[in-house]
Amino acid sequence: MGHLPSIQIGPFTRAQGSIVLPGSKSISNRALLLAALSTGTTTLKNLLDADDTQVMRNALRQLGLSVIDQADKVCVVQGCGGKFPIQEGDLFLGNAGTAMRPLTAALAMQGGNYRLSGVARMHERPIRDLVDGLRQVGAKIEYELEEGYPPIQILAADIQIKDVVKVRGDVSSQFLTALLMALPLVAKDPVRIEVIGELISRPYIDITLKLMARFGVTVACPDAQSFVIPAKTSDTVYKSPGQLSVEGDASSASYFLALGAIGAGPVRVLGVGNDSIQGDVAFADALALMGANISAGEDWIEVSGVKNANGKLKGITIDCTEIPDAAMTLAIASLFAEGPTRLNNIASWRVKETDRIAAMAAELKKVGAVVEEGADYIVVNAPSQGNWKSPNEGIDTYDDHRMAMCFSLAAFGPNALKINDPNCVAKTFPTYFAEFSKVVS
Repeated sequence: MGHLPSIQIGPFTRAQGSIVLPGSKSISNRALLLAALSTGTTTLKNLLDADDTQVMRNALRQLGLSVIDQADKVCVVQGCGGKFPIQEGDLFLGNAGTAMRPLTAALAMQGGNYRLSGVARMHERPIRDLVDGLRQVGAKIEYELEEGYPPIQILAADIQIKDVVKVRGDVSSQFLTALLMALPLVAKDPVRIEVIGELISRPYIDITLKLMARFGVTVACPDAQSFVIPAKTSDTVYKSPGQLSVEGDASSASYFLALGAIGAGPVRVLGVGNDSIQGDVAFADALALMGANISAGEDWIEVSGVKNANGKLKGITIDCTEIPDAAMTLAIASLFAEGPTRLNNIASWRVKETDRIAAMAAELKKVGAVVEEGADYIVVNAPSQGNWKSPNEGIDTYDDHRMAMCFSLAAFGPNALKINDPNCVAKTFPTYFAEFSKVVS
């Protein structure tokens, strides 16, 4: 598809069909790292093939592991039993938070020397709370440029866990995920991690715990703020489950589910459903609150239009703590709703691929919406009849895959829409616009 400066899409009035989802990014990158740290060989099926997972695979190869990509999204990882073959390296991790955070923690346990860096935006994404947590157990980590942000240097250190490990939970759940996955490598005795303050995005922690259990490490949760990692019983900790099938990406599902509501449907997504371990499947519940018709099975969800006779969604006020990524799709769905939609507890948007609250507000205003933004919320009022705009300069995507995918839905307004730098979707869903075009008319 090349690097297109922009694409023109719409206006569309109908969406129907079914879509096979790419593998979940959150599950793919966790599973790759756990497979690498295990004993034995793991065959990962339906692994996401996108920029972020390529970053993780290349990093693992650079650390001396055999990671072989086969046909049909199958990847075979030869585990190293917890000790990376290569004990020094300079790893470039792009803008992949799901690679940067867990690798920082895993590498700090290795007793080797590593440098981790990324693109300019990655150097603006915080990592201090994770580094503080790792320093509590004796890790030596230095900031190369700005305190609290990558690039970082990890220096060989003797890891000693003497006390409860404390980590703040209110900036990114990836910090806790990273500690949970790495500390079993060095736990001579049970290790207790305590979360200070509110733990955001708890469903992402649940994904981590469920995957760790698949690789043989069961973490106890005595209360909502505490996690107890079992002591090592042998030299190796993680054991390969042999094979693991990656669920479809629930965040990516949100765009197609919203299409089924806005474009009358039915639109069915295959790869997530009632049995999903991803919190973002709760997006379907939020759409139902707005008045969409939803049905689901163990590995599929379908949306067919809305219940209201006028065919419009209705605005809602919702706490988005549990669905931070999919909540962006609700902001766009509210362009097609009566009454305001208020998304609360979205502070984590500010430290993602871009400042998503500011970006979302700016671009929604371009199509005619009335928007109010706060530190941790956004309120969207749909454009009134005749006030829809089609900005000549196009919708800017801020090198953020979710901005591009979200705003494709705005082409269900009365005007064609120009979307700038559509290829930024390659981060998680390289074929997004091709799949999108198959279900809209």
